[in-house]
Amino acid sequence: MRPRLVLFGDSITEQSFEYGGWGAALAHRFARHADVVLRGLSGYNTRWALKVLPRAMEGAAAAATDPAAVTVFFGANDASLPDRARAHQYVPLEEYQSNLRAICGYFKERWPSTAIILITPPPIYEPARIRDIYGCDDPSRQAERTNEAAGAYARACLAVAKELGHPVIDIWTKMQEFPDWQTAALSDGLHFTPAGNKILFDEVVKTLSGIGFS
Repeated sequence: MRPRLVLFGDSITEQSFEYGGWGAALAHRFARHADVVLRGLSGYNTRWALKVLPRAMEGAAAAATDPAAVTVFFGANDASLPDRARAHQYVPLEEYQSNLRAICGYFKERWPSTAIILITPPPIYEPARIRDIYGCDDPSRQAERTNEAAGAYARACLAVAKELGHPVIDIWTKMQEFPDWQTAALSDGLHFTPAGNKILFDEVVKTLSGIGFS
């Protein structure tokens, strides 16, 4: 039985099998060596992900074998601001951390040998978010997400990973190290371009190598 890599997250995970996506690149990288299983839920925050977690994982693993690793990539929707558009997706910071702990606890109990890799929410380019929502560069409008808020949730994710002893990819920080990341790595101020997908793909491969999977 070939090992499996399970990708669990929001729309950035759901879209990862599109052309140039980081999930598709993983499937290509490990072709003939591992199966990459997609469990992406567009629009979901950690609160909703936790509610559907058992159902979402049906069929994700072979009957007698734990997956080699599972990525947990939530926070972009949790970090939506509570007083702006998309407020229904907002999850308070402390609850976000509590939900991450519960999600990791579920995987640890169900798949004891599986490596759990947390991924922070990505950075946000606010002008592109305004255009995406309102269809224009209207200075009177406000983005439903901010990079500052995303950074706070990224740090919260890092803290949970450290607390639980799980590997973590700080894509919020890593992506901002690249020139013109706002438009080169993000297509709409949130979701990834092929270049943004490549950044995350490289980090996932590096993290998998660090836990002995290559």
